Amino acid sequence: MLPMLIKRDCKLFFKDKGSFFSALITPVILLFLYSTFLAKLYRSTFVSAMPQVFSADNTLINGCVGGQLLASLLAVSCVTVTFCVNLITIQDKTTGAIRDLTIAPAKRTTLALAYYISTFISAAIISLVAFAAGLVYLKAVGWYLSLSDILLVLVDIFLLTMFATALSSIICYPLSTQGAASAVGTLVSCSYGFLCGAYMPISNFGSGLQKVLSFLPGTYGTSLLKNHLMRGNFAAMTEAGFPGEVVEGIKRSIDCTPDFFGHTVTVPEMLGIMAVSVAALICIYVLIYFIAGKRRGK
Repeated sequence: MLPMLIKRDCKLFFKDKGSFFSALITPVILLFLYSTFLAKLYRSTFVSAMPQVFSADNTLINGCVGGQLLASLLAVSCVTVTFCVNLITIQDKTTGAIRDLTIAPAKRTTLALAYYISTFISAAIISLVAFAAGLVYLKAVGWYLSLSDILLVLVDIFLLTMFATALSSIICYPLSTQGAASAVGTLVSCSYGFLCGAYMPISNFGSGLQKVLSFLPGTYGTSLLKNHLMRGNFAAMTEAGFPGEVVEGIKRSIDCTPDFFGHTVTVPEMLGIMAVSVAALICIYVLIYFIAGKRRGK
């Protein structure tokens, strides 16, 4: 029953050309907007952080800017796309299909897992397309990625998409109209980029806000992407003769080494935080459906 439900939900999303192309074009538009408006800001940040005695190659600077742009793009799109895909659950409510599905011999927890897995699959496909477009962009401005870096970024994308799928599923569960879901998706799209440090590094915020944002898993998801997309750039800086403290300072300025109440969070710890957050949110999501099923006697 579960594979059939997953296949059904995926088919519904890709069959709806409007929703599919809307979700697909969003990362491409973001890449254009980021490269147009944020590139200058990121470039000035890197140039100001570099010692005046060093003259960095333009390709290195452009590669750093490109890596940060792509990390910011993926951090936002992996989350916002799931809200577009989750419109399928709202559609089932508005059309009454949810009643037919619950009448069928399938538990509500099975239905919840089907929604979750199908949303993850559809959103991951969109995110991978965005990543592929980003790689083309990096190839044009400055390429410092290795195969291992690309594989690690793929792990980050899957983790962040799993996290976003669970989060959007919980938020969208009580909604019953596509208008409400679209409004929530727009609100998340506008605010999440700031909260996760995609639009502006969290290191630029006040100390109080930094401490608050250090509790949010999305902060570490963004930092993981930056670490893995820019590892080659930092290695190139070291090879060019940049002092270690300068490289570390640049990492801190763009949230590659986030701070949690005086403790510098390492990459393995970030991966652990994201994995635990995903597991916790999935449990909450399935529990919501389980409790709802108990109340309805199924």
